[in-house]
Amino acid sequence: MTDAVETYQSVEVHRNGHVAELRLNRPDTLNAFDDTLVNELPAVLIGLARDTGVRAVVWTSTGRHFSAGGDMETILAGHADLNVLLQGVDDGRRLFRAFADFPKPLVTAVQGSSFGVATSLIFTSDAVVVSPGTKLADPHVHMGLVAGDGGCVTWPLSAGLARAKRKLLWGEALTGPEAVDLGLATDLVDSPEDLHDKAFELATRVAAIPPIATQLTKRALNRVLSANTDQVLDTGFYLEALSNRSADAVEAVNAFKEKREGRWTGA
Repeated sequence: MTDAVETYQSVEVHRNGHVAELRLNRPDTLNAFDDTLVNELPAVLIGLARDTGVRAVVWTSTGRHFSAGGDMETILAGHADLNVLLQGVDDGRRLFRAFADFPKPLVTAVQGSSFGVATSLIFTSDAVVVSPGTKLADPHVHMGLVAGDGGCVTWPLSAGLARAKRKLLWGEALTGPEAVDLGLATDLVDSPEDLHDKAFELATRVAAIPPIATQLTKRALNRVLSANTDQVLDTGFYLEALSNRSADAVEAVNAFKEKREGRWTGA
């Protein structure tokens, strides 16, 4: 039985004993990372980190898909206004570091598809549960953008540089089994219906281990991720901002909305 539910604008937090569920709750937008979600998640994670009753967190979402990734309207807004673009960079950097520095075991159950920034954040998790039908992608390049909001940090760290290049430069999706084979996901279940049970099983098991030991071990492991973050993240974000100023980025949004091939000028 769930002990308590906390409702925010874009997420819900369900607490069940020592396990909390962080649930994206904007199925009408396919849980897109708009300004509300980007700015709400870090504060929620800080609250979970400070709550000594929480020993593990399961990250889930509502609807058919985990997340559509970044909101396309933010591409247009950033292209039109440099101050909006820079604020988005700062907000995005803060969001990624909130996940990368989270000190408690984080298990993610990925139903349907995940794109862009959502996928980058998923790959900061300590366990990623997928099914054969799961799709994980970072298609920034198809939107005329640099994969700068975390993809260049998390993909090479787990999959290796050559494989990360092969996927990020082509913007290709991974299936659940492919993600496990590349080391980007950890647990493969038979069907989408099994995702939550497996994620909560893993979270419950790790929550039963002495919490100081697990949390300090994770803090040590986070230093591996932090080193890669310090080397790559800021450069990636600012290069993505630079690409957002291109005409191709606007054309990519228009082509997507109009369901047609893009006409790229390289400008």
